[in-house]
Amino acid sequence: MIHDYEQKLLQLIDDNIDSATDDELFAGGYLRGHISLAAADCEQQGIDDIIVMQQKVKQSLWDARSELSPSDWLLVQQYSDKLMI
Repeated sequence: MIHDYEQKLLQLIDDNIDSATDDELFAGGYLRGHISLAAADCEQQGIDDIIVMQQKVKQSLWDARSELSPSDWLLVQQYSDKLMI
């Protein structure tokens, strides 16, 4: 279930490549790693709850916020919120 959800999110990012703005391409690329890490962590821990995975992605982004400028972090947050609705 987690693997399927991960693939769905990554496919949504990929499906938007042709029409994405530069900001969306950046945010999508940045998010891919956090999504895959959260999915792998869930699978390793035997977690099959999508809400838990979503929380892990959000926590991972929060923990990594210092890697990005405030404006880039906002772009990633907005793109994440758009994807995981």
